Amino acid sequence: MINLSSTTTNFIRNHQHDDVRSLALQAGKYPDVDIKAAITQIAGRQAAANKIPSWYAVEELLYPQHLSLEQCSSEVTAHYKSTLCKGNTFTDLTGGFGVDCAFIAANFAKATYIEKQSELCIIAKHNFPLLGLNHISVLNEDAITYLRNMDPVDCIFIDPARRDKHGKKTVQLSDCEPDVTLLEDLLLKKANRVVIKLSPMLDISLALRELKYATQVHILSVHNDCKELLVILDKSDTDLVTLHCVNFATTSQQEFTFSKIEEQNAQCVYTNEVDRFLYEPHASILKAGGYKIIAAKYNLKKLHPNSHLYTKDQYIEDFPGRVFQVEAYSSLKDKELLAGIDKANISTRNFPLSVADLRKRCKLKDGGEVYLFATTLQDNSKVLIRCKKF
Repeated sequence: MINLSSTTTNFIRNHQHDDVRSLALQAGKYPDVDIKAAITQIAGRQAAANKIPSWYAVEELLYPQHLSLEQCSSEVTAHYKSTLCKGNTFTDLTGGFGVDCAFIAANFAKATYIEKQSELCIIAKHNFPLLGLNHISVLNEDAITYLRNMDPVDCIFIDPARRDKHGKKTVQLSDCEPDVTLLEDLLLKKANRVVIKLSPMLDISLALRELKYATQVHILSVHNDCKELLVILDKSDTDLVTLHCVNFATTSQQEFTFSKIEEQNAQCVYTNEVDRFLYEPHASILKAGGYKIIAAKYNLKKLHPNSHLYTKDQYIEDFPGRVFQVEAYSSLKDKELLAGIDKANISTRNFPLSVADLRKRCKLKDGGEVYLFATTLQDNSKVLIRCKKF
């Protein structure tokens, strides 16, 4: 049981913005404070300020050890998951810190949180009522044991552990715990819809071959950094699996949806010329493999089959990704391209040199308003494209 004394609680409140490493070194100054517990709570609150801001606003919430907080969803991705699920009954088989459970459960009349770590269950029992979620039952049980004996529900959420016994991250479905490839039939016997959260490192094509009832894949990025894959299972027609590519920016949400068949059939024009604007699809589209369909959808020319950069003379306002205005482009040997700049934001796409090697060769510091893309055109010529953010 997590019991914090009033002295420790006051310490947390008074030092909630302090550096936790410095506080740990000063433990001897506060003999009446449970420093270990205090640091866990302070670090948790500091992480929640950016990751789960609506929870940060509730001062009485308790936080778990760093790993559980590191692995939990951000508020923006948890809220997105809640849009995929609704009904009367819901079960989260791998509750963790409870962020996904809390947001999804808001759409259901009754919800059950399952977690085998007792400390996380204690935290969930404490936190859910403070969040107005009194309809969630918290059970300290093994996910597979509970799944085999549970009554059917409208929706199941499962987030298989993606680390092995030595703490190494795993990227194969069969390496996760539990192995959902072995549970697929049982999961769909117990729920009409199953949502599986997976590592962003996972091979989507491989996952779709292993999961016979997958109907949708949602690839979620935050500020162009791929964070989560969500696979939806149900027993409807699975011949056409849709890929939903989403990027959450500070004030906007970019979405692009396509199917593998659409990607296979899409016609794409390749070019040796770079036009006025350069287009870079957001990370979720690239992760999903939407290389040709994005060009077909927006009538773009692709620089090379393996260079996932696109160009057009016209500006596309609603393009799902970054847009740059091209100032010039040339071979790496052309010194004029770099004239007058001492720093730049460098990216390489289908180019033999790494960013570090290119930065060293060009003698450029990182940052500034200039963007350099090192890439390959259709005729296999290697070029540097100098741009500015549009």
